[in-house]
Amino acid sequence: MEYVTAVPHLRSEAPASARSGRRSLAVALLFGALGAAVALLATRQRWAEGTAAVAGGAFPLTAKGSDVTGVPAALAIVGLAALVAVFAVRRAGRLLVAGLLALSGAGIAVAALAAVSDGSALDERAAEVSGDSSATVHALTNTGWPYVAAAGGLLILLAGLLALRYGRLWPAMSGRYERGTARPRRTARPADPERPEEIWKALDRGEDPTGA
Repeated sequence: MEYVTAVPHLRSEAPASARSGRRSLAVALLFGALGAAVALLATRQRWAEGTAAVAGGAFPLTAKGSDVTGVPAALAIVGLAALVAVFAVRRAGRLLVAGLLALSGAGIAVAALAAVSDGSALDERAAEVSGDSSATVHALTNTGWPYVAAAGGLLILLAGLLALRYGRLWPAMSGRYERGTARPRRTARPADPERPEEIWKALDRGEDPTGA
């Protein structure tokens, strides 16, 4: 009569889970760090171009991503902080931080794409250079940098989704930094028979002064 046991299956599943955790951790770290770097770099580049009518001529105007919207840069920093904080928390806390990481990436992508049709930053420039508060920018065009920032946001979003899916398999901070860590108890030194005061102290503690 043959018996079926599930022990081999459990042993085979454990290494597979560990490998999945390591791979997902490496990919999430790469996507999160790269996405934040890309988003921050993109916000420092030229996003919009146009012209303003000044003294009967066309004056060229440009606006960087940080001039158009400050949301992508701010959320990129939040995403980096959440990526690091994932390893400082466990269980429900890790899920919350992973969700914040994913939302940061989604917010970067949405804000960057919404800025493509936003000409308010160049309108303010046009009013400044022309001296007319009602002046607006003409021939508004956009570069590809808003889409690069959106791509960085998508990378952070993917990192957050990986943290939500595989975060339970990832390591946390060392247990020595956690509360409640048991410290090894020191072994009492046997009392010196040549010193009566130590013998009496050992007897008061309920110990055998001979150390036997």
